Amino acid sequence: MRNPAVLLVDDEFAIVELVGDELSDMGYDVVTARSGVEALDHMATGKTFDFIVSDVSMPEGVSGVDVARRARELQPQARVILSSGRTRAQLPEIPDDAQFLAKPYRLTQLLELLAPA
Repeated sequence: MRNPAVLLVDDEFAIVELVGDELSDMGYDVVTARSGVEALDHMATGKTFDFIVSDVSMPEGVSGVDVARRARELQPQARVILSSGRTRAQLPEIPDDAQFLAKPYRLTQLLELLAPA
């Protein structure tokens, strides 16, 4: 049985490094991206992700919401979690099938969302 695969997308280096390392240490197969463009590239490679965890506000013109919408086509099996330091009311509309995680978050909060459905 393979380890759950997570695509972790955030333009904040510390989040990608710290959260990515912690998830890897816990047995997740983690691929990181520092932009929405890089995340789309990873999703298009054919690697199957179980989870896509993305910040909403991203550089290079591709937001986390864009990543979530594109994930429905490229990675329909993946559960999408979007995070932001802003409240949901301050954000563009989040797809109905994406979960929301407010920043700053604790690793335990993320792990609850990564638990089997």
